[in-house]
Amino acid sequence: NCRFLDIPDDAPLFGNRRPTCLIGSVFYCILLASFAVLAVGATWIIHPIQGLIFQLLCSCNVALLVISGIFQQYLVYQVQKIRLQGYCVFSQKLKHIIRLPFATIAYGTAAMLLVMVWDPDISILSISTLLRIIMLAEVVCAASFMSLYIGYVHQYNSFDSQPDVLKSLYSPLQPSNSLEGPRYQDGGRLSDQLMALLQYQQVNIHFLSEELLGLQESLSKYERSNDGSAPQVDLAHLLAARDQELRTLSAEIDQLQSELRLARSLIDEKDAEMQRIRSTNNQYVEENERLRTILGEWSCRAAKLERALELERISNLELQKKITTLKSQSYE
Repeated sequence: NCRFLDIPDDAPLFGNRRPTCLIGSVFYCILLASFAVLAVGATWIIHPIQGLIFQLLCSCNVALLVISGIFQQYLVYQVQKIRLQGYCVFSQKLKHIIRLPFATIAYGTAAMLLVMVWDPDISILSISTLLRIIMLAEVVCAASFMSLYIGYVHQYNSFDSQPDVLKSLYSPLQPSNSLEGPRYQDGGRLSDQLMALLQYQQVNIHFLSEELLGLQESLSKYERSNDGSAPQVDLAHLLAARDQELRTLSAEIDQLQSELRLARSLIDEKDAEMQRIRSTNNQYVEENERLRTILGEWSCRAAKLERALELERISNLELQKKITTLKSQSYE
């Protein structure tokens, strides 16, 4: 019930973490600032070729869209590196942010296209002013999102904490008490958490394998020497410790793979159960419709019987009146 409770003390936590480079992000922000300057001062900057100001603004915006698309792929690569270093929740937060600059530029390009198409019907502002306003707005929004991304990455580079994926070492499948079996805790992301943890441990195994090879080479050099110095003993002890960590991580991966299979089986069972519930519900719906149809038929029959009964009652009253009239005439 308490799997991997001792792992955070034995497994490598954040010793192999590499800071994320911000040079590309800063360069992109400088590029956005230059486009903002172009949008504000387009009338004076492109004054010698005033007749081509619309075409130049639209061309610059398309170029910015292409650059943003290329830069988005670079950011995806950076976020993927952060995810592989064990910061799954943090990378998910960045994953949503890095899509926004390209989306903002794309929406701005669509707005500029609409302005150019509806040029004859727009009389509020000049087309040049509208294009510059749209370009300035999209650049400001994209720069805001990039500033948010740079702030988060700077925070990531500065803090010294454990990868959040290690929280999954306590297993998302935990019994609620000693009398119940495994149950879901955030079941929708269970497979994603276990897969991220597997990737993180595979990266750790890769680093440990490289370190182990380096230690073996160093140990072989010391073993070839005949001085019998103390570093040989230290290296042997360190090599044994790293070998133990490697075996521990391999055992963790096996355990996590079994838990992943168990989680998938539980998800499949839940899906099958949901399918059975849906089919039963559909049967109940059909039965309910059939009963409603029968009830409607009986309601129609009851209405017809009530109308027939009312007619019969009216005819009986008329007959009684006639009998009364005949009796009175006979007495007379």
